[in-house]
Amino acid sequence: MNPPKVIPITNFFNLVLGRNTGVSFGLLGGTPPWLLMVCGLAIAVALVVWMSRAESQLTTIGLGLIIGGAMGNVLDRLLLGGVTDFLDFYIGQWHWPSSNMADVGIVCGAAILLLESSQSGKKAEPSQP
Repeated sequence: MNPPKVIPITNFFNLVLGRNTGVSFGLLGGTPPWLLMVCGLAIAVALVVWMSRAESQLTTIGLGLIIGGAMGNVLDRLLLGGVTDFLDFYIGQWHWPSSNMADVGIVCGAAILLLESSQSGKKAEPSQP
């Protein structure tokens, strides 16, 4: 039995089944999975060091989401040879590349870090008398 290729959910979201053997947007698709896993682990270690030095709980949360997403993708590569993508968001005929929940964690964590960094710049400005 063949599963359906696309399961429509709403007028902007489908469930799909895809395997990404590269990184974001399928870049580096010919790279061996072990090399991508090593890169993912190295990045996660660097982020753990950053997190251990973080002074803000928001930074810690953002970094934790990114690390969790990276580890989820590393596990997929280890077990399956690539990342299983299944979330397909679109507007009209324009589809964002499919993704998975690990990618959602990475994007949300990056957004938290960006938001916090834009807010911390405002706090550092001297107040006017």
